[in-house]
Amino acid sequence: MAKSFFNRYVWLIDTIRRHGHITFREIDDEWRRSSLNDTREPFPERTFLNHLKSILDTFDIEIKNDRQRGYYISDSGDIGNSVRQWLLEAISLNRVLKETKSALRDRVLLEHVPTISHLIPLIETLQAGNCVELRYQKFHDDEPIVFVAHPYCLKLFRQRWYLLARRDDLDELRTYALDRILDLKPTKQPAVVPADFDAGGHFEQYFGIFTGMNVEPCAIVLRVTNREAQYLDTLPLHHSQFKVEANDTHTTYRYRLAPTYDFRMELLSRGAAVEVLQPEWFRAEVKQHIEAMMQNYE
Repeated sequence: MAKSFFNRYVWLIDTIRRHGHITFREIDDEWRRSSLNDTREPFPERTFLNHLKSILDTFDIEIKNDRQRGYYISDSGDIGNSVRQWLLEAISLNRVLKETKSALRDRVLLEHVPTISHLIPLIETLQAGNCVELRYQKFHDDEPIVFVAHPYCLKLFRQRWYLLARRDDLDELRTYALDRILDLKPTKQPAVVPADFDAGGHFEQYFGIFTGMNVEPCAIVLRVTNREAQYLDTLPLHHSQFKVEANDTHTTYRYRLAPTYDFRMELLSRGAAVEVLQPEWFRAEVKQHIEAMMQNYE
């Protein structure tokens, strides 16, 4: 019964999301045709209203009613817009896959994300505002380290979840990959996080998850092939991306960010389709890595 109700919640959220606004009569019509409704029975209005309350409690998604246009998903609540959008899209995809035949599900392939068993406890720790004790294994260390961390925020990048936190014994922020956390223990120690900390603002001038590293934001100019430009136009590398000019063969873009390790590796992954024009020091750094790569093939 609990699973049945959960599936109904998912169905309701996705149905209302897809329509933007939808009346109860229209919801009832769709429910009669839904694969979840084997008996094709109507949707009792009292049950529907109870489901809306459960959806708010379970997903922190509030569904309101506009008397003129019908029910819609409200933007209110503590969940951030980007997280809300990610959750709604995940719910929508989950519903579609559940309602399709198994043969079709095998033809929808998703990227693997390393285990996220620590994600929920960390979210709960952030909510509680407490520190957490981590046993953490770095890739290049022989033994794990144990420390108490003041968690600041969580970030998903390149199929991995990361925790931005300050160790109790260090006066700097660092990122920790969740798939390298061997053990996690919530504590009762209050976390010390500046009241004005802005997670989005912290990463605003960076690409990826590495920040600081004594690399200051600067103007970066890239020249890319027009074929590559089509990808950058539809999925910009950074919010500061600005198209300077384009000709028959190449397009030039300007950015304002700190060119850290993640950004350099992103450019190198695009091969000859991307050329760094400015600044000169960053162009030389990328060139040095390209020359080192070429030596591997001599």
